[in-house]
Amino acid sequence: MTDLVLPQLGETVTEGTITRWFKGVGDSIAVGEMLYEVSTDKVDSEVPSPMEGVITEIRVPEGETVDVGTVLAIVELAEGAVAPPPDAAVPLPSAAPAEPAAAPAAAPAPVVAPAAPAVAPATGAPAGGAPNGPAADHGSHLLSPVVRRLVREHDLDPAALVGTGVGGRITRSDVLNAIDEQQRSAAATTASATPTGQPAGERPLAPSPPEVPAPVAAAAAAGWTDGDSRFEAFNNIRRRTGQHMVHSVATSPHALTIVEVDYENVEQVRRAHREAWRASEGFSLTYLPFIVSAVSDALGHWPRLNASVEEGGLRLWRRRDVGVAVDLSYDGLIVPVLRDADSLSLRGVARTMNELAGRAREKRLTPDDITGGTFTISNNGSFGTYTTAAIINQPQVAVLSTDGVARRPVVVTDRFGNESIVIHSVGHLAMGWDHRAFDGSYAAGFLGHVRQMLEQHDWGAEL
Repeated sequence: MTDLVLPQLGETVTEGTITRWFKGVGDSIAVGEMLYEVSTDKVDSEVPSPMEGVITEIRVPEGETVDVGTVLAIVELAEGAVAPPPDAAVPLPSAAPAEPAAAPAAAPAPVVAPAAPAVAPATGAPAGGAPNGPAADHGSHLLSPVVRRLVREHDLDPAALVGTGVGGRITRSDVLNAIDEQQRSAAATTASATPTGQPAGERPLAPSPPEVPAPVAAAAAAGWTDGDSRFEAFNNIRRRTGQHMVHSVATSPHALTIVEVDYENVEQVRRAHREAWRASEGFSLTYLPFIVSAVSDALGHWPRLNASVEEGGLRLWRRRDVGVAVDLSYDGLIVPVLRDADSLSLRGVARTMNELAGRAREKRLTPDDITGGTFTISNNGSFGTYTTAAIINQPQVAVLSTDGVARRPVVVTDRFGNESIVIHSVGHLAMGWDHRAFDGSYAAGFLGHVRQMLEQHDWGAEL
């Protein structure tokens, strides 16, 4: 028998919450097979098995938070299998090399269907398809103490509840919605009962079913519990983002500087290489790799932007590790980091970003993938935004928002000084920055460097 322990998931991670087991007691496991999902204060990760064998006992149920090194389960090793050393690093997917091979295009995020009603059809089978958890109270659903209490107090059947949490887990809001439905059903039954004061000998008239207004019926079918509202509890990412942003606003005196960028130089390169790029790389060549490359170059000339605030001053970083925010199907943001972004070619930046974004959406990032960034870019341009005032990712000193690029009339001057109006691709770069670290002229100088590089650099030579 061998202990399966919670591994060190990152340099700064000390504990984790087991949010889901993919295997149960008696199941066989193989090296590299996804075993459980763990949530830390940095990221949610799916952890593969470091050994081959059969799970004989699970000691940490879903929902429980434990320290790194805690025994999660007991495994009977397969014949000839060797247990990894206790301090072995978890074999999570590694980050891409500086110049990785062409990565396939990340699949588009699925459209999230409207939430299902809290009460499932009375089939007797539990809804959802989450793998069996070792300590699940009812079928495949693990109920938290709060959910168990609500279920018990209101005499609900957990097997008839549809879980909207991770892996089909039943959440507090699912139970509250079911309680609302139960109370409405009880009220309708009471209202349809035989009225008191019925004259003797007269047969009571059968009550006609109440008419449900069409909009209310449609709302109920879409998961609205009372036709007007539906409660959605904040997920871990929403809670942590809120706490981090409140802390950031309270910590840094935020200022905002915006520049307009003529992207026509970039756009001409994109047009010239669009088809060949997609054929060779498998994904589109967007504006973002150009911006990241320009930013990483500018950070070397304006070092106070590549810094963190410490008590009493700034810590300036030699390495330019640029974080780029990734949207997780509108459920939250995560910021994977491009290590040594200044050492990557334009193609290397694009490949690495595509690989990190794909792993972020598949929950395959490690905590080290999202820590240690020295500058952050919030990429809203794909949504067509005009200008975004982003909040600084502490303890960094600035965050750059890339907004939408559109065809607009601009004035250009030829080499003889003649002016004319032409149509170019134009967009804004908006930077929120910490006024403790520098002043407006320094922020403007940095943005001017980024703009000049985007407008004048020979990007075609890099491809």
